[in-house]
Amino acid sequence: MSDTYDLVIVGGGISGASLLYTTAKFTDIGSIALIEKEAEIAAINSHHTNNSQTLHFGDIETNYTLEKAREVKEGAELLAGYLENHDPDREMHAKRSKMVLAVGDEEVPELERRYDEEGFGDLFPKLRPIGREEIAEIEPAVVEGRDPDVELLALQTPDGYVVDYGATTKSFVERAADEAHVDVYADTEVTDVTPTLDGHTIETTEGRFDADATVVAAGSHSLQIAKDLGYGQDKVLLPVAGSFFLADDLLNGKVYTLQMKKLPFAAVHGDADVHDPSVTRFGPTAKLVPTLERGRLSTMTDFFDVFGLNAAAMLSYANVLSDRILLPYVLRNLVYDLPEVGRRQFLPHVQKVVPSVDLADIERAAGYGGVRPQIVDTSAKSLDMGEAKIVGDDIIFNITPSPGASTCLKNARRDTKAVLDFLDGEYTFDESAFRAATIDNFPRGATGGVTEPGAAEGAAADD
Repeated sequence: MSDTYDLVIVGGGISGASLLYTTAKFTDIGSIALIEKEAEIAAINSHHTNNSQTLHFGDIETNYTLEKAREVKEGAELLAGYLENHDPDREMHAKRSKMVLAVGDEEVPELERRYDEEGFGDLFPKLRPIGREEIAEIEPAVVEGRDPDVELLALQTPDGYVVDYGATTKSFVERAADEAHVDVYADTEVTDVTPTLDGHTIETTEGRFDADATVVAAGSHSLQIAKDLGYGQDKVLLPVAGSFFLADDLLNGKVYTLQMKKLPFAAVHGDADVHDPSVTRFGPTAKLVPTLERGRLSTMTDFFDVFGLNAAAMLSYANVLSDRILLPYVLRNLVYDLPEVGRRQFLPHVQKVVPSVDLADIERAAGYGGVRPQIVDTSAKSLDMGEAKIVGDDIIFNITPSPGASTCLKNARRDTKAVLDFLDGEYTFDESAFRAATIDNFPRGATGGVTEPGAAEGAAADD
């Protein structure tokens, strides 16, 4: 097979699929192809068991600055608007309460400052501080069995979107594939990418593709391909595997704990599964692993391609991992995977959310969790706390750790404009139609979602 396209997208996770949807439905680009190495779309990190199922707005993620929260908020509203528009039966998402919980006389004032003084209360008008009694009405298990003398405060909002990112990815692809000028190739692995005078030639296990513009949205593998082409030489990766523990029917919505600000990893939280609200998930853990995909030893050689075995990389790893906050965190997370010992060591994190839980109530979730690439900048010798985008000649490489799924449509909008530049302005982007299908459907009233005591449980049961 040999085909020529205006745009080829490599990677069938939510990042690549959202770009496919955006370019297929809202531009007049003549021909577009999506290439996915797995037989099924969204089979790896976008699969609903392999991520936190959280749509991150920045309201309860306490490691976000106000500036970052403002940026993430727009991206989350784009995706929430898409779900409101295209998923009325809640097959791809659930709408539930969510809160960030402060426990004790050190955390409570910190959360109060965040809401009152740092501007988060103004940025998120539906976010409100609630005390012990209201917390107990919405999430009884958070208060039951807790020392009544310990201070409690939560910032709560009804706009808790729990998302099956795998189903959302497939929705993007299905809508895009309705267009005659779009082709989707699954079970097609990229073996080589070569620059040409007019773009790139992409060799695959199923033949050759010639592309005027190329976007590589293949997670950790994006940097691997970038380095092969001479890009991203100042970046290396620390792949981190996330895992979860499961319990039965403890929470109605999502309950976060306060986040250490220097850590790029999500705070431990508990929440009801998107498709089975009787299952409560706690996590994620964050363990450094020598592979680019969870449970696939075949990606270990790929890991060494992006790990970096040179002096600059090694000095950067040493600088990052010697941090007095990060190093103990990494070491603790290695323990959580050990049989019995790991469950016992993780239990206090669960009990901070639900005090009455004991060891017999939780079990390690087999088959849950994915690998997230943490980006290390070898020039600064530090973690790059966010998504990485490398723009080359007629090619873009996206490496998207959290909150990449939450901001997928915002990233797609930005990449669409870059692709149009690659194509010399021959095509146009109908951004007003894009907004009409996405963010214009986001509910912006002062109230919405789950607000009444007990309503969270009922809403969850309906999904």
